[in-house]
Amino acid sequence: MNQVVDFPIEDVQGMVDTRHLAIDKVGIKSMRHPVKVKDKSGGVQHTVAMFNMYVHLPHHFKGTHMSRFVEMLNVNDREISMENFESILREMAHRLEAQSGLIEMSFPYFINKSAPVSGVTSLLDYDVTFIGEVKNGEYSITVKVLVPVTSLCPCSKKISNYGAHNQRSHVTVTAKINEFIWVEDIIGLVEGQASSELYGLLKRPDEKYVTELAYDNPKFVEDMVRDVAAQLNEEPRLGAYTVECENFESIHNHSAYAVIEGKQS
Repeated sequence: MNQVVDFPIEDVQGMVDTRHLAIDKVGIKSMRHPVKVKDKSGGVQHTVAMFNMYVHLPHHFKGTHMSRFVEMLNVNDREISMENFESILREMAHRLEAQSGLIEMSFPYFINKSAPVSGVTSLLDYDVTFIGEVKNGEYSITVKVLVPVTSLCPCSKKISNYGAHNQRSHVTVTAKINEFIWVEDIIGLVEGQASSELYGLLKRPDEKYVTELAYDNPKFVEDMVRDVAAQLNEEPRLGAYTVECENFESIHNHSAYAVIEGKQS
């Protein structure tokens, strides 16, 4: 009979490192995982997120335990929102025995929108990222939302006898969260400043409406970032922010771009 001897397996990551160099961020990057996200309607969206998860590694540790990041995602079958993101982040730091940690979670977020005239409903997707950080015990969260809209060129309208060129624009808001705010509220703030918002489905009366609305509400890329920034300045739930706008020009082979940073402390 063969005797089985159970030898302990050495924890290499937990060994002492003698180079005296701390690592600011170490962890896993581009980990795709299914999640459930709460939305403003009271429902839960089943979507797929891309995770970047990092912790600070003190100078005396050789490495971190990469498998624990993956274990954490696989054992947490729960709804995620800005409200509980802090607890998830602190749990990660605790499991990795770290004083500081950061999680970036990027995912498509869907809103069911009604067309402006016919009322027909359809889904429109937005790119959303939650960026949570615990540093020396202090928690902060930043939300990044990319909102596609329509912009119509004021110059083109002014100089043309009929018509004006318009294009799809991407407005990206990246903002620190002071108080809880729904993603839908940030999206609505941006869409309200566009020449027109976008819809997944439009009937003919709706298409006429949004075309004429954009024509009556022309915006340069500079107008977009200024108008959105003005709204962000009046929103107490949001702190320091960056608002970017990129117009994918319909009559040029380049984009127009502008950015404003505001509410800096």
